[in-house]
Amino acid sequence: MGLLDWLESSSLAIWVHESPSVWAQPTVMTMHTMGMAVLVGACWVLDLRLLGISRTVPLSAFRWVFRAVAVGLTVNVVTGFLLFMQRATTWGTSLPFLVKMTFVVASVATLVPLRSYVQSGSEQREVAGSARWLAIASIVCWASAITAGRLLAYLVP
Repeated sequence: MGLLDWLESSSLAIWVHESPSVWAQPTVMTMHTMGMAVLVGACWVLDLRLLGISRTVPLSAFRWVFRAVAVGLTVNVVTGFLLFMQRATTWGTSLPFLVKMTFVVASVATLVPLRSYVQSGSEQREVAGSARWLAIASIVCWASAITAGRLLAYLVP
């Protein structure tokens, strides 16, 4: 709890949580939402292609997804940490937060083999069964992470 107490009482956490400035809480929340839109949106574009949408488009056309994912993930790690700092002692020990983070890690973990798969096929149009299962897992994990994150407002006092 020492680290969580320290994070929550830091001047940055207090500023984000208590400042009336539009650059504090509102901007951090907006950036977190926008980062999530880029991150999850790009993942789902690839996932849907792997599941058969737009089969005529080669997988090599989806290499851009990983740059978008990197940008969205970076934004969400930074803004997520700023949001976490405000309630570190509460969220750091809450089951809904830990469930959310488990799903985020699982979602990102699906990207590693999918990236190798997409990068290896130049004009490949057919998709292996394992890539389809990873795409399904990705969609389910991202949807679960978003739902768990949203439920934090209702389940954690």
